[in-house]
Amino acid sequence: MSVDRTNVRSVSVVGEAAGTQLCFDDPVLDHPDDVPLRETTFVVVDLETTGGSPMGDRITEIGAVKVRGGEVLGDFATLVDPQRGIPPHIVRLTGITEAMVYQAPTIDQVLPAFLEFARDAVIVAHNARFDTGFLRAAATELGHPWPFRRVLCTVKLARRVLTRDEAPTVKLSALADLFAVQTRPTHRALDDARATVEVMHRLFERVGNLGIHTFGDLRNFLPGVSRATRNKRGLADHLPSEPGVYMFRGPSDEVLYVGTATDLRRRVRSYFTGSENRTRVREMVELATRVDHVQCAHRIEAGVRELRLLGAYAPPYNRRSKFPHLGWWICLTEEAFPRLKISRTPTATSVGPFRSRATAYDVADLIADTCGLRTCRTALRATALHVCEVGPGGRRVVGGCHAATTEPLAAEAYLPRARTVAELFSGRSDLPVQLALDKLESLARAELFENAARLRDRLDHLIAHLERCQRLAALARISEMVAAAPDGRGGWDLAVIRHGRLASAGVAARGVPPMPVVAALAAGAETVLPEPGPLYGAPHEEVALVYRWLTGPGVRIVCATSGFSLPRHGGGRHVHWRDKVGTARRTITLEGDLG
Repeated sequence: MSVDRTNVRSVSVVGEAAGTQLCFDDPVLDHPDDVPLRETTFVVVDLETTGGSPMGDRITEIGAVKVRGGEVLGDFATLVDPQRGIPPHIVRLTGITEAMVYQAPTIDQVLPAFLEFARDAVIVAHNARFDTGFLRAAATELGHPWPFRRVLCTVKLARRVLTRDEAPTVKLSALADLFAVQTRPTHRALDDARATVEVMHRLFERVGNLGIHTFGDLRNFLPGVSRATRNKRGLADHLPSEPGVYMFRGPSDEVLYVGTATDLRRRVRSYFTGSENRTRVREMVELATRVDHVQCAHRIEAGVRELRLLGAYAPPYNRRSKFPHLGWWICLTEEAFPRLKISRTPTATSVGPFRSRATAYDVADLIADTCGLRTCRTALRATALHVCEVGPGGRRVVGGCHAATTEPLAAEAYLPRARTVAELFSGRSDLPVQLALDKLESLARAELFENAARLRDRLDHLIAHLERCQRLAALARISEMVAAAPDGRGGWDLAVIRHGRLASAGVAARGVPPMPVVAALAAGAETVLPEPGPLYGAPHEEVALVYRWLTGPGVRIVCATSGFSLPRHGGGRHVHWRDKVGTARRTITLEGDLG
């Protein structure tokens, strides 16, 4: 059953001359998972490290073997300087000493070469989570994308293929003995990778008799899945091999789960195979009675539709983004003596959203303290005076009002404080941030480190939310923008964005003039009426999703009613400070782990 499409419209030009709507995976071409195992390229990798945690330890050696059809295509082997000490027990295990890696290349020199060596291959490792965890952590730290979506763990394969009687343990050394491989594992990367290659081939011989001939078959084989679940694969038969959103429905027609896919049929069928190992999702599949779908023009439309459906149905088996409209905002009240309040609904002068109400209160307290904004809740008229006195020595009493003064305060004397807050939220001034940074430095010089740490954390949250809110507000401020992203086949994915919301989506295939398609999309786009608040009423997760797409590689702005600009004194001005804070925290955590 297909669900009626609402809110976001898609336009595609049909016919040979005009082109056709495009999807991300061309159904005419074979999917990599459908290639026979004998024609699939595998890169079997093994690492030696300084310890067991990708967060605190580092790689000391990489060994990899590229194979296809039983033939070795190449080797990759190098020591890596971890730029830290190697624990004695690791030296005893691997034989790799600090002297051996002293003049070895560092991971930033080695990793690009390995990524190129393994490009487009299936990554194989014995306990793949360990090896890929270290490689992924290094790639993330160095700013490299992680390109490997196909990973095979020979530990999982061995546990699936071999009985407990035949293999009480599936350690690499035990499997090497069982299969009598030629290369013995030695806890050195290349030797262990070569041993894993032989073990993998022996395991492939076992599964070949079970009708498993492609990597897709192999992935579905791991781990086992019940017959009842496999029998539900027919729920995906009516789905197209196109991008879109799918919805699993339960016995009472309730929506259980919502997801997106570039190939709806392939993605939904994967839920009924052994490749799905999430306990909650398996439970959801057992309850499902049918799968609905909404076909979309491209990825950004599918993502937006997913968010809107999550907000509409709040499916019980989705863990994230079930309530895209919710969040806590710090709002400046509209009264004679304005103060800050925490609200679910943003006002014209507000910042957020915060996931935690407690965090929002902490940040609001920091702003009120720095700007001298009142925290008392006394209702005051414009002709009244604010009377919250300070304690002995001119100091604010514990838990007292941040606007406490020695003399009563009139509205005209108080309002500049509120204007400072409004300018902070809009990015016209970052004076409160500068004052907080100065105070932080003073606390550190006075060796009041606990107080400094609390202020640092509050300031970190303030700058982060200012930067994000101001960045998304800059997009939401634009009445209409049309953008185009290359689809990878010479055509364009098109989107009409109004006040931060996706109003229309479509495609212009290769050879199709895109501007007539743009005109049709804009003419039929959803009308978006701006509402109060920094994001003009748009859900913050939708604006963030659209922003990430707009800033992706190759995306072009076709036309816009106004330019995109960030405030000069906004939170983005202090992102470098947040980067330093994050680096310091990681260093402290690492030193604590090593200690």
